[in-house]
Amino acid sequence: MCRHLGFLGSPRTLHDVVYGPEHSLERQSYAPKLNLFNVLNADGFGVGWHTAGRTVRYRRAVPIWTDVSFAEVAEVVSAGSVVGAVRSATSGFPVDESCAQPLRCETWLFSHNGRVDDFGGVEMKLRELAGDLSSVPEARAPLDSALLFAIAVGRWRAGRSLGGGLADTVTSVAAFAPGRYNLLAADGTSLAATTWGDSLFVRALPDAVVIASEPYDDDPDWERVPDRSLVTASLLDGIPDIRLRPLNQA
Repeated sequence: MCRHLGFLGSPRTLHDVVYGPEHSLERQSYAPKLNLFNVLNADGFGVGWHTAGRTVRYRRAVPIWTDVSFAEVAEVVSAGSVVGAVRSATSGFPVDESCAQPLRCETWLFSHNGRVDDFGGVEMKLRELAGDLSSVPEARAPLDSALLFAIAVGRWRAGRSLGGGLADTVTSVAAFAPGRYNLLAADGTSLAATTWGDSLFVRALPDAVVIASEPYDDDPDWERVPDRSLVTASLLDGIPDIRLRPLNQA
């Protein structure tokens, strides 16, 4: 189910982050190595980034490899905080631009790699947790991930940290709804991600941090994040600060 990637560090072009590596996010859309439940991630894509005090996002309901115009634009746009995702739509949900991730609200970018099992049976409970969706417009998108996003936004607005909000979301939802809950979020100054049912890796560079569903190259510095964990990343004086902990201790 899907592939996503978060980058935080000294500014890079979007092309360097999304297209440049040998096993880039673009390549993972048609030749993923670690997908457990599908062979293609061709049902849309999105890239979001923080720049000049703004949270910008580009989405399409087409395979990323078909959008040659965005690949060209990506060569001249730079950012120090980026979230990218390629989608494999869960059965029952449409292939529509509103369903492509990352989702966005205020400074937050959010991506869900996974699914809520038996969504129809638990949708009302999810909506109760999510609350009023009017202040999170993208939470109205017709997919399970949108309600997870609304729940996370509620936690962040209540004062939880980026990672704490994701952890609360996963543990509260998983208590009544089995599924796969690999969530990824960025706010411009930090990254956070959870593992629950799918692969996740983190890598420290000299001036940046990358969190990804699967490594984009063969460098041995990639560290697999254990299942049911929370990983958070920030930069302290330009040096990566990465922390891992079990979700039940977050």
